[in-house]
Amino acid sequence: MPTTKKKIIQHLEEEVFCKLGISPIHGIGVFAIRPIAKGINPLKSYIGNREIDVSKKDIKHLPKGVRSQIDMFCYYNRTKVSIPVNGLNSFDLAVYLNHSKRPNLRFKKNGALESLMNIAQGEELFIDYDISFGEKHFF
Repeated sequence: MPTTKKKIIQHLEEEVFCKLGISPIHGIGVFAIRPIAKGINPLKSYIGNREIDVSKKDIKHLPKGVRSQIDMFCYYNRTKVSIPVNGLNSFDLAVYLNHSKRPNLRFKKNGALESLMNIAQGEELFIDYDISFGEKHFF
């Protein structure tokens, strides 16, 4: 994590590429605020993206609004949900990536994102949910 003025300036110059915006595809999306070269992780973060797998039955008692947030922003399958260790009051921008069968990002084996092509300023960033999460998604 950047801990000095010099390191935070370097982070801003070299590692900040994206913002949230209204997506013409679905709800909120992630957009390039400057050109992104092929092979770059445009969402590099110093917030750990570790998650804890929790059984759906263990969160059944939570208020409906909290469960709705979990459904919207956490990865899940039929039996469990993966909740970020930093909770739900801060988010990794990656949770706002929309789905496309022609993605411009992919997850590498180590979990880091990588741009598959040059991405222009203003372009929305996409992943293929089916490839990324190993399931078929229907919208």
